[in-house]
Amino acid sequence: MLAIYKREMKSYFTTPIGYVFMGVFLLVSGMMFYVMNLIPRSSDMLMFLGQLTFVWMLITPVLTMRLLAEERQKKTDQLLLTSPVSQTAIILGKFLAAASVLAATVLMINVYTLVIALYGKVYFSEWLIAMLGFILQGCAFIALDLFISGLTQNQVTASICAFGINLALWIMDLLTNAIPLGFLHGALLFISPFERYKPFILGQLSFASILFYLCFIAFFLAASVHHLDMRRVRGV
Repeated sequence: MLAIYKREMKSYFTTPIGYVFMGVFLLVSGMMFYVMNLIPRSSDMLMFLGQLTFVWMLITPVLTMRLLAEERQKKTDQLLLTSPVSQTAIILGKFLAAASVLAATVLMINVYTLVIALYGKVYFSEWLIAMLGFILQGCAFIALDLFISGLTQNQVTASICAFGINLALWIMDLLTNAIPLGFLHGALLFISPFERYKPFILGQLSFASILFYLCFIAFFLAASVHHLDMRRVRGV
């Protein structure tokens, strides 16, 4: 697993992918920080982070589109499938590499917190809780998009499909209030990765939401492992 992790981390920064991801995230977050905090002179960093969650929908496909789809496109996946490394180690190594890039990028926005702390009041305990939920939500999208990458045969298809499904989740979250059926309404709220982040925005450490994100990640990583194992058995 460590070899896979190192290989993927190296590839993120020997190709434009890592820099594009970090650059787009920091550009969007910087613009939102300027509009939401600097112009109105607001110290509400939790609301800033809450509004920033939609960025995962847009840019996590950039991190995951090549992880499995590129291997399949270039036929290098056969080397992985026949290597002594287990399918679980392959998926975990790729997931942890993408999650590391995501976490490192998110930690950079603490510069904004320091700017606010110089001129206003920042409740660091609430900020850390919000950051925890923010990173967990991003990792949940990485696990989902990694699974989608494994189902496709090239990077473009992987990124388009991942973005489409991420967008569908976001639209589903917006439409929940318009659904009159109570059971369906509750079910959609229960599985919504956006709805699960709301306690963190309020500075509340929600163990139920943490458990949801961990189970969400585990489910799609297990699905990716199963799909990879089935391909190894079939030899395709």
